Formats: sequence, C-alpha cells, structure tokens
Amino acid sequence: MKLILTHEVSNLGAPGDIVEVKGGYARNFLLPRNYAIVWTKGAAKQVESIKAAREARAVHDLETARGIKSTLEAKPITVQVNAGEGGRLFGAVTVSDIAAAMDAAGAPVDKRRIDVGNPIKSLGTHQVTVRVHPEVSATVTLNVVAAK
Repeated sequence: MKLILTHEVSNLGAPGDIVEVKGGYARNFLLPRNYAIVWTKGAAKQVESIKAAREARAVHDLETARGIKSTLEAKPITVQVNAGEGGRLFGAVTVSDIAAAMDAAGAPVDKRRIDVGNPIKSLGTHQVTVRVHPEVSATVTLNVVAAK
C-alpha cells in the first residue's frame, strides 16, 4: 500500500515521505494513528506543504545540534507530577510533560523528537533520549518529583 507519512515513524521515514508498506501495517497502525494518509494524486500535492513544515522545525546545522545537545545534557530537567504514597504516579510521565519541562528549563524541544523507552511510572531519576539531529542524539536526565 502506498502512503504519505504525516509524522515521523521510526525505521520508516519522515513527514512528507512516500512509502510502500504492507496493507495490515497501514490499516492497523499508521492510518488509525494519523501517522500517514493514503497516496492519491490530490494527496501528493500536500507533500510539499508537509516537507516545508518539517524543514521549518528541523535543526539544519550540525554545530547548532551539538550546542543544543550540550545544553540538554548539562543539567537534569525536573518534571513535577501527581504521585501517591510510595512514589507511584497517577498515570505516567508523557512526552508532552517532558517537552514542557524542557521548555521551562530553557531548552525547547519538539515532543516528537523525545524517545522515552519504557513508560515512566515512578518518582526518581530517569534517562530519555532526544533526537536533536539525524546524527546527534542527547541523553537527558529527568528528575521526576511529586508536586506539592
């Protein structure tokens, strides 16, 4: 099945890319989550606007990406969440929460660039990866603390 990606999908492509995938993967994963749209001649015209938006968000220079990486790794980011007794969270820390905390700390990052790995469901120190540039990834230390 031929699709146009609207979001970045790991190991598949970036927004605006035209990809060929199996029908089940498209119907059960990509299309329900709005990660892609079905390729048509009319939809192919949208590719340019999707690529323009991607270019506006992208970090173009490798040196700038390394500077952002050093800023992110310099100090831990504190995320405040609601927690019960014993340090268990009500839910999990989302990438939106992490992106908001990074923005408040002076290092704004697009939430689609944050890889959490396993869901964060406890207080304490955790590691997340931020893909700043295709060649540069930063490992950020998060301090998850209970909101008072």
